[in-house]
Amino acid sequence: MQTVTLNNGVKMPIIGFGVYQIPDAEECEDAVYEALMAGYRLIDTAAGYLNEEAVGRAIKRSGIPRKELFITTKLWIQDAGYESAKMAFSKSLKKLQLDYLDLYLIHQPFGDYYGAWRAMEDLYHEGKSKAIGVSNFLPDRLMDLIVHNEIVPAVNQVETHPFYQQIKSAAFMKEHGVQHQSWAPFAEGRNNMFDNEVLTSIAEKHSKSVAQVVLRWLVQREVVAIPKSVRKERIVENIDIFDFELSSDDIEQISTLDTRESLFLSYHDPEVAKMLGTLKVNL
Repeated sequence: MQTVTLNNGVKMPIIGFGVYQIPDAEECEDAVYEALMAGYRLIDTAAGYLNEEAVGRAIKRSGIPRKELFITTKLWIQDAGYESAKMAFSKSLKKLQLDYLDLYLIHQPFGDYYGAWRAMEDLYHEGKSKAIGVSNFLPDRLMDLIVHNEIVPAVNQVETHPFYQQIKSAAFMKEHGVQHQSWAPFAEGRNNMFDNEVLTSIAEKHSKSVAQVVLRWLVQREVVAIPKSVRKERIVENIDIFDFELSSDDIEQISTLDTRESLFLSYHDPEVAKMLGTLKVNL
């Protein structure tokens, strides 16, 4: 598996398996198990996904040595704060049946994420998380966090797909040593992605699927991706992207699809901040 090296020297697989919107425990456990059997070693979950226990069972069921895995989970907004973040971390570890995490992320840039970051710096220094980072941070908030804290986030996980390519944000992250990671690499099928003429044409040329083309495009940009599926054949297909390469012409064609706008949430919108900041999850 191809890896990227984070700003603290930790190696992270460039393709992983995400479990967002797989709330059914049995289905989630089976999907993660199939992903591990297919060769995935990065598994991405979150307290807010309500499936950490299922992920933990799948990891244990796989029998794969812990040192071969890269496990990520995330801190939800209602647990932001110094003491509450430490308690949430312990709860996540227990659910995952793990002794440490490879990556712990602040899920959203709202609430007391400064207190949470100080707690996460402690967890990092104690060896309880091999790396710490953030998710959904715009460049201004990311810079603010960098300037006022000891540890530069190792990762920023943000919406990234052909319709929202995050070109400027990617350049900013690279400049400051923050690894770009994509959530929703397939845009959850929005904008009719899987029938898009540009993508289907490129896929046909390489005898690959649209999904494989999108993931290959991200890999060639050195963006870590975490595709999700509950179908075994798709899980296997999504990791089979290392036997072809997109040409500069392919990449130029994909660049024309960029709308430069989110297909999900605008983090510039105060109503989004209000909605997410007041959303209580039964963790």
